[in-house]
Amino acid sequence: MHKKPKRILIKFGSGILTRPRANALDDKQFRRLTADVAQLVSGGIECIIVSSGAVAAGMRIVGLTERPLDLTTGQACAAVGQSKLMHLYASMFAKHQLNVAQLLLTHSDVDSRTRHQNAKNTLRRLFECKNVVPVINENDSVAVEELRFGDNDRLSAEVAVMAAAELLIMLTSVDGVMDHAGKRIPMIADVADAARFVRTEKNRFSVGGMVSKLEAVKLATAAGIPTVIANGRRAGIIPRIAAGGRVGTLFPARTEKSDASSL
Repeated sequence: MHKKPKRILIKFGSGILTRPRANALDDKQFRRLTADVAQLVSGGIECIIVSSGAVAAGMRIVGLTERPLDLTTGQACAAVGQSKLMHLYASMFAKHQLNVAQLLLTHSDVDSRTRHQNAKNTLRRLFECKNVVPVINENDSVAVEELRFGDNDRLSAEVAVMAAAELLIMLTSVDGVMDHAGKRIPMIADVADAARFVRTEKNRFSVGGMVSKLEAVKLATAAGIPTVIANGRRAGIIPRIAAGGRVGTLFPARTEKSDASSL
């Protein structure tokens, strides 16, 4: 990444939004992450957040200590937790004189030509406000794809393509893609080369993993969007990545983006 991106999509996974040993959202994490995003916005960068965490936010109210295995309970937790999630974002961004806009999408919305265009139009109008950060989540109370597998990984890539983002940052609870010796791989030119390093363990509050992230990376980079997988619990990680810092694992864009896709 040689030039400063003008529009960035940042994906927050459940594992970095919840307390490691509690079925609750981590207020300190939200405070730090929103401050990082606000720093970018103040510097003239348009930011879109794709956020997980609705299920985790609703678990305590539903009376659960572990992520539910049945789909219906997961959807109920998401329905309860979504408003709590957005309230936390709204209160944290308000400290930086920023507002939030909630967009609940499904893969069908992205695939539908009409709804796809409607979502693009909404994002375009929101960016004109200059003081609004769009926060997107899958509509978990009616959709099932990300609840079962993905933790919004695929959705983040689809929205990045739809919004003509110039960079996709996927924040998770590891430093990036690790080699077999446990060392971070700074850059991977071909997503297929990363598959041999993938491990299957994941946070108990998330349903994604490196496999689903690499599928998202493949989609984004094929559309011309460089993607970084990095540790969302590292202080200042978002501004460092945006500035081209050597953190996380960078997957360079495979093709040039088409101007026709821009908002």
